[in-house]
This record gives sequence, structure tokens and C-alpha cells, in this order.
Amino acid sequence: MSLSVLDAIAARRSIRKYTEEPVDVQQLETLLAAALQSPSACNDQPWHFTVVQSRKFMDDVSAEASKISGRDLGDVFYAAPLAIFISYVADSHWGFLDSGIAVQNIALAATGLGLGSVILGFPEYAFKGPRGSFFEEQLGFPPGHRFAVAIAIGHPARSKPAHEQKSGLVSYLV
Repeated sequence: MSLSVLDAIAARRSIRKYTEEPVDVQQLETLLAAALQSPSACNDQPWHFTVVQSRKFMDDVSAEASKISGRDLGDVFYAAPLAIFISYVADSHWGFLDSGIAVQNIALAATGLGLGSVILGFPEYAFKGPRGSFFEEQLGFPPGHRFAVAIAIGHPARSKPAHEQKSGLVSYLV
């Protein structure tokens, strides 16, 4: 690995407050290139990426996620100007894991571009409710795909220090 990749890994934070400045087209294309270059089991590439810049749509997903979860989740996209939804082939054995790898590529690329991001699981609630198929249709999920994960991206309005790392998380077998 190059040092710049290690620097991006060390610098990446879950950003939960963004400015209103949009992500430009070149940055978006770079993020999508990073996503599409992600490895996948047997090179299946079971994912589909949907770019959302509509605050109205993100607000609708947030409201539905709150309703279905039974908790007030607020804006699960943290007022980011951009979200990418990742869906995957539902009967893919490794599709969910492969989608997780892709979202991490996006998060690291965002950091490298000076953008902030936060990986999101809460939107899943919106897909579990009665409007789930509506959201899938609006997002253009291909037939047989299901929601995996989303990521909010934008220019950070604030940063934060790294979390303390827990001890005892590594074992060695020699």
C-alpha cells in the first residue's frame, strides 16, 4: 500500500455535518470510479450505484426510516448534498459483503478528495416498510436487487478526532 492510502485510512472520519457546497461533477466521477474498481468475489460485481442529490428524496427516506424503526432518527443523511445508494443482486452469496467493500472505497476516495462522508445503515428501515418497493423503483434498482448500504458525501462543516481504539482486538496464531 502506498503511504497516501494509509493516510486516507487514518484521516477518514464519519462526518455528520456538511456545508451546502455541492460535490462537483469531477469529484463525483472519481468517487464512482473508486466504487466500480472495488474487488468482488469471483469478480461478480453484484452491485448497482444510485446517485441522489435530491434533498426531498433523502428527507422522504429519512422520514420513512424513522417511521418504520419506531425511533426519531432525524435526517439520516445529515444534510449532505449527495448520497450514493448501493444495491446488490439479492441472491448473490457475497453481494452484501462486496457492497461493503465498495462503500469503503467510496469513503476513502472522498477523504482523498478532501470531502467528508458517513456510511449509512439506517436507510435500510425505509426499504423494510410498505414503501420499500417504491424507494427501490425511484432509485432505479435493477430487478432482483436489494438495498445494501448508503453513503452521504459532502464538504465537512466540522471535523472530529479519531475514536480511541479498543485493546484486545487482534490475536495471533503462529
